[in-house]
Amino acid sequence: MENKRINGNDLIALGYKENHAMGVALKINKKRLGFTRDQMLVHFKNVLENPESYVHDKIFKPLAEVLLNIEAITRETISLKEVPVAYSVYGEEHIEEGAKKQMDTAMTLPVTVAGALMPDAHQGYGLPIGGVLATHNAIIPYGVGVDIGCRMALSVFDLPASYLEANHDKLKQIVLTNTRFGAGNGYLKQERVDHAVLDNPLFETHDLVRSLKDKAWTQLGSSGGGNHFVEFGVMDFAEKDEALGVERGKYLALLTHSGSRGLGATIADYYTKLAKQICKLPYQAQNLAYLDLQTAEGQEYWLAMNLAGDYASACHQVIHDKITRALGATLLAKVENHHNFAWKEEFEGQEVIVHRKGATPAGEGTMGIIPGSMATPGFLVRGKGKEIAINSASHGAGRLMSRTQAIKTLQKGQLKQMLDDAGITLLGAGMDEAPMAYKDIHTVMSAQVDLVDVVATFSPKIVRMADDGSRED
Repeated sequence: MENKRINGNDLIALGYKENHAMGVALKINKKRLGFTRDQMLVHFKNVLENPESYVHDKIFKPLAEVLLNIEAITRETISLKEVPVAYSVYGEEHIEEGAKKQMDTAMTLPVTVAGALMPDAHQGYGLPIGGVLATHNAIIPYGVGVDIGCRMALSVFDLPASYLEANHDKLKQIVLTNTRFGAGNGYLKQERVDHAVLDNPLFETHDLVRSLKDKAWTQLGSSGGGNHFVEFGVMDFAEKDEALGVERGKYLALLTHSGSRGLGATIADYYTKLAKQICKLPYQAQNLAYLDLQTAEGQEYWLAMNLAGDYASACHQVIHDKITRALGATLLAKVENHHNFAWKEEFEGQEVIVHRKGATPAGEGTMGIIPGSMATPGFLVRGKGKEIAINSASHGAGRLMSRTQAIKTLQKGQLKQMLDDAGITLLGAGMDEAPMAYKDIHTVMSAQVDLVDVVATFSPKIVRMADDGSRED
């Protein structure tokens, strides 16, 4: 009981309301500052009952000031819809309550038009991972996500699947030589490559973005931490795909997953804070603060987001080009898609801003890639264009447990056995990325048969991930 975290229900029991004061109290509690849980609860009760006594307290001053000004703060707060907009849910029985609650809150925003929750959904910041939200003329930085433009890229080569086993060590070395991983990591000046994205005039539109150009160049062609990866595997086309021009068969393929690195993370952090300053939402919706696209701030973020998306695509292109040259193979097909982004699209006859935070675009005929985990299949899909799902599908299997829970409970021996059984060579990665920490990809795919058709299946064989447990933040 001593170390049990104080939560919102504990504060409500003391008399707090679900408003900004609760948010400040919970933020103070994160530090704990040497107090026991019971001592913190006593202080929180005292501050609530007599905030004037704490206006000079170095720890509880921010809470006291909010409580003393709560009426003025409430008057400035934007009202949410009393009745949330209805939204569609796929694979609901496998989605945690926290994700549903976050989606419920998102549907009460005054700018919300429609929403959908994908079967890989789990709790995130603001909009849940796997959440799709259509808004009217507004952009939500946390609706896009921290890793702006995080995406998948697939290259299918003119080499048979048998090439993988016969050239295992060569392929392993190609991956190690031509990739770099980990939060903050990049290339030395003499190692950097050029790309047209660095000449994008959007780098000159804002001081913040301009200041990030050198970091962008340093990290161009690198991958982040967490679930980002570069994989060689087997691509199985059960039948010829006319649109791609790929015959039935099993091919060597390269699959990558990463985003806009430090560039995107810094942009996300800056504009999320700016949105919260401008858009005063109730406590429970604070992380859904939005920017009006008709304002200078909204346009700034929109342009910066698109630049980060172009940069993420460029990072994948550099990786794929390097590896293709090292391999000496011919490219049969290439497919890529964002899954942390916002688009201007039409929904029920009106233009909306569609946020896909961990969701794959699945308009009619749109190609996409839905990965599983380091030891489970991924899928090349073609969208069916279901408007009720806002033309979207899942972006992966989705987490079953948190990173902390995975590290504490999963066994390395269990992971090794799973990889050995599947014939997979793992380069890097921590236990937080073990397949057991994810939902079953086949269950996820079966929950969205109405949204996508499977074109081909990817089986990972050589997997590289960050070896230090890092992740972009």
